[in-house]
Amino acid sequence: MSETLCSGRVSVSSPEAGVVTVRLARPDKMNALDPAMFDGLIEAAHLVRRMSGVRVVVMHGAGRAFCAGLDMGSFEAMGSGKGPNMGNLLPREGTIANRAQQVAWLWRELSVPVLAAIHGVAFGGGLQVALGADMRWATADTKLSVLESKWGLVPDMAGMPLMRELLRSDVMRELTYTGRILSGEEAQALGLVTHVADDPLAAAMAVAKEIASRSPHAVRAGKRLLNQCFDANAADLLLAETHEQVALIGSANQVEAVKAGLEKRMPAFKEADPA
Repeated sequence: MSETLCSGRVSVSSPEAGVVTVRLARPDKMNALDPAMFDGLIEAAHLVRRMSGVRVVVMHGAGRAFCAGLDMGSFEAMGSGKGPNMGNLLPREGTIANRAQQVAWLWRELSVPVLAAIHGVAFGGGLQVALGADMRWATADTKLSVLESKWGLVPDMAGMPLMRELLRSDVMRELTYTGRILSGEEAQALGLVTHVADDPLAAAMAVAKEIASRSPHAVRAGKRLLNQCFDANAADLLLAETHEQVALIGSANQVEAVKAGLEKRMPAFKEADPA
């Protein structure tokens, strides 16, 4: 299995049985977010989008942690009054998200499911990257935090639209205001983490393989609908359901799914377009 290193920070594997792994690869700094890591995550998302044969993405961190958040050098620059080397945050670059927000939001926009395996810590921006995934696995003792208030900041890497899908309003406010640290177990109870596992990567890979065995067209249609759930009104969402189902019924992969089920065999699906 070949790998591509994006901006020296993020490793992307070639698809294997439809599964691509994306690894944050700055273990000596607990995968902290410096400008190169921002570039690497954005480059990795665009690389995966261009790949053929991708059905699921699994994201994880090398070394002791998933991601410790913004690099300390950026905070030191803020403390000196020089500010971080992040440029102007206002431009949208032709999308709804600025460059910092794309680090998390691009994974939400990707047409295939993205699963995150979290261990060690996921603080601040690191947590927001993980929230860009469709599902998250963490160890019971993983430490997670909406940490920005500690540094006089607010979550601004798509954290707000991503957290509102997962948390009650009062819980979201508490975590944003206090920046307190949660264990993986508490994060799962609150909704930030999908499952607690002794080996998050193995657990995420097992589910990724299961998803990859389903019709890629049906899975992508499901993600498109789910991505609309918190923004579309009921009428628009009902119509979107109908459009997706009409497109699927009688299609080659839908017919193959039915035949394989009736014949009690593994289906042989045709690949969808690049992600």
